[in-house]
Amino acid sequence: MSIELLSQIIIDNWYIVLLFFAVAVLYSSVGFGGGSSYLAILALTGIAYTQIRSTALLCNIIVVIGNVFLFQRKGLYNWKKVIPLVVFSVPLAFVGGYLRISQTFFFILLGFTLMFAAITMWISKKIISDGEKKTQLSLPKNAAYGGFIGFISGMVGIGGGIFLAPLLHLTHWDTPKRIAATASLFILVNSISGLAGQYVNPDFLIDWKLTSVLLVTVLFGGFIGNQLSNRFFSPIQLKKATAILIAFVSIRILVKYLF
Repeated sequence: MSIELLSQIIIDNWYIVLLFFAVAVLYSSVGFGGGSSYLAILALTGIAYTQIRSTALLCNIIVVIGNVFLFQRKGLYNWKKVIPLVVFSVPLAFVGGYLRISQTFFFILLGFTLMFAAITMWISKKIISDGEKKTQLSLPKNAAYGGFIGFISGMVGIGGGIFLAPLLHLTHWDTPKRIAATASLFILVNSISGLAGQYVNPDFLIDWKLTSVLLVTVLFGGFIGNQLSNRFFSPIQLKKATAILIAFVSIRILVKYLF
């Protein structure tokens, strides 16, 4: 890609690039990914809905891949509990990504997904501490949770962490740190699987020029945010501010496509 073409892409889409950079910096500074925010930003643009899904999943992969390796080095994965969630979610995320859905259905599903994300962000807090008793869910329940969330995630274009983490907290699945690690891995593998499903879909569409710029933007924004290390915003402040933004976007989408 030439410098002239790169400059033109940035100029034409400066507001998207700027918002993606801001989200990456802010979220990574407090240890978050920001996938729902990327979806909300793209939903307000004129980008084709099929491209929104693929672009959001690629950004998810870039954001969480480093976290997964870090969590693994810290030994935070209980593979006996993680594998059932992942094994059943991956193929269903592929199926969800492969399904051909209409623009109206996509945006209605996205609207409800973002509303759920907003509510979760607003009320979320640690439900159990590291020292509290943890519940061992049965294999069928782990498989059912993972499979259902993976399927919805593939259709919408998210990794599924926004659904999985609250559910695991509410069921006292494990400690907050292990749940965070599991959610990151879940986001990574389901984003890859959902993207693969979309790729083999005849309706697959992605503007690699713009997407490449956004991926580099997220990568650098995340690096800068990690260096800031929550000097300016607390996780709670950022969650609540983002919840308001995402709720606003979800309401706009639902009003437009439901009424």
